[in-house]
Amino acid sequence: MTSFEIETPRGPAGLRITEPTGPLVSMLVLGHGAGGGVDVPDLTAVREAVVDAGVRVVLVTQPYRMAGRKAPAPVNQLDEAWTAVIEQLREPGLPMIFGGRSSGARVACRTAEPLGAAGVLALAFPLHPPGKPEKSRAGELPTRVPTLVLNGDRDPFGVPEATSSVEVLVRPGATHDLRQGVRETAELARTWLKQHKWAA
Repeated sequence: MTSFEIETPRGPAGLRITEPTGPLVSMLVLGHGAGGGVDVPDLTAVREAVVDAGVRVVLVTQPYRMAGRKAPAPVNQLDEAWTAVIEQLREPGLPMIFGGRSSGARVACRTAEPLGAAGVLALAFPLHPPGKPEKSRAGELPTRVPTLVLNGDRDPFGVPEATSSVEVLVRPGATHDLRQGVRETAELARTWLKQHKWAA
């Protein structure tokens, strides 16, 4: 694993890159939740599940977290920093899959189409604030990019509905942290990547 920083318009973002053990097939870029980091169980499990299938995994720490702040930056600043990271990571001919958990999943979904992502892996996509289903964020989900949403059936942030471009897999017994059955959840992500030829 290689760790370094990339400058963005919102300050330095932290990157941790794990190269695959075999031939490189794709790059999966993952962002963290609002108040957490990239070492949470679901992101760790996904990284471990896909690196031996030809996937380079890039864990991205947003500038506000690098600066030691817990409260997330405004949406436009999150997207701006993420965009700067993506532009510096691009490799011609290498499919990029955007992803993340919770707030990071929202960033990936919002930027996927304008930045040309091949697909989106959304872990614990927060459909709405807890107890406020009327404040739906379903409009952030991509409409033209293949997307996999993995949410727990006990997630107080809700579970999105599937669409023509969005596949939704509900994890039994899991809450917003997806700790319940985390390895099985990661295997579902790996299977989805293989189905789209983004993993060996």
